[in-house]
Amino acid sequence: MKPSNSRTRLVMGNWKMHGSLQTNAVLLDAIKAGLATSPVVGELALCVPYPYLAQAQSALAGSAVSWGAQDVSASAQGAYTGEVSAAMLKDFGCTWVLCGHSERRALHNESSAQVATKAIAALAVGLTPVVCVGETLADRDADDVECVIADQLDPILALGAESLSRLIIAYEPVWAIGTGRTATPEQAQAVHAFIRRELAGEGAGEVRILYGGSVKAANAASLFAQPDIDGALVGGASLVADEFLNIAAV
Repeated sequence: MKPSNSRTRLVMGNWKMHGSLQTNAVLLDAIKAGLATSPVVGELALCVPYPYLAQAQSALAGSAVSWGAQDVSASAQGAYTGEVSAAMLKDFGCTWVLCGHSERRALHNESSAQVATKAIAALAVGLTPVVCVGETLADRDADDVECVIADQLDPILALGAESLSRLIIAYEPVWAIGTGRTATPEQAQAVHAFIRRELAGEGAGEVRILYGGSVKAANAASLFAQPDIDGALVGGASLVADEFLNIAAV
């Protein structure tokens, strides 16, 4: 059994670039209806594409599900066509925002320093940044996992204990995202423990650390049983109401 601690479990869905007004409405209604018979252990949240923030706000306001965005601009305002500021996200009732998801790092060449700047922008308006870190399969095969994770964490750790206490870390091994492969509970726990030691060195050892990477109802219990795994960042399974709720109910 997982040792008791003061950290509340968080299961957060990341829709990525999926959805439409019609399919979202069906999914959100199903999630809300399912909550009546499938109680959530801890907190439940969804990070949706920008165009659907208003829909999420309207559908989820007053429910047990909070919502957020998948990215944020490092700038507060100005001539940044296509960017969305943290204050704009706040206008739509967001609680959370993902920062530095592996797809943003890989496809948009986001550096760890840029990720930290986005986290600062989110914190400035009262959003909770969910800072994503994770290694590739090549990194793991080269036994460079801790080195890679440490490099990604360094600009975040430099923010200091007060800022760290207001964010969340999500460990997502890149080789397990959308591949059907999942780190074993022992592999995930080892990296979570390393991250927690790094956080503790800055006086923030109780920051919540989520695991992400092909999380499903079938493997959630074994992951959540680990002492340093405080929940999950769920991709494809968050697009299926029953599966998402089953993960949250473990």
